[in-house]
Amino acid sequence: MTFPTAQTPPEDCTTMDEVRAEIDRLDRILVTLLAERQRYIEAAGRIKPRADEVRLPWRIEDVVAKVLAEARAQGLSEKIAEPVWRELIDRSIDHEHEVWDRHRSAAAEKSS
Repeated sequence: MTFPTAQTPPEDCTTMDEVRAEIDRLDRILVTLLAERQRYIEAAGRIKPRADEVRLPWRIEDVVAKVLAEARAQGLSEKIAEPVWRELIDRSIDHEHEVWDRHRSAAAEKSS
C-alpha cells in the first residue's frame, strides 16, 4: 500500500491552503488505514468463539500502552493519542459485537 507524499512539509507551509490540503491528504490516508483496521476487527468478530471475549480489559490496556509508546516515539501528544485510541477501541468493540452477533445468527440459521 502506497500513500501520496506531502506536497508541502509542515515546516514549509506558508498558507492555510497548503495546511488544509495536507490535512485532507492525511485524512484520506487515515480513513484507508482505519478501514483496514476495521476489517481485522470484523475477522476477530468472526473468529472469537464467545461474546465475553470481545471486550478484554487487558487487551484494551495493552493496545493503549503500545499506542502511547509509539506516540512518544513519533512526537504525537499523548493528550491526543490516548483519548482518540480509547474512543476508537470502544467503537471497534461495539462493531465487533455486531459482527459477532450477525455471524452467530447466520450460523444458527444455517444449522436449523
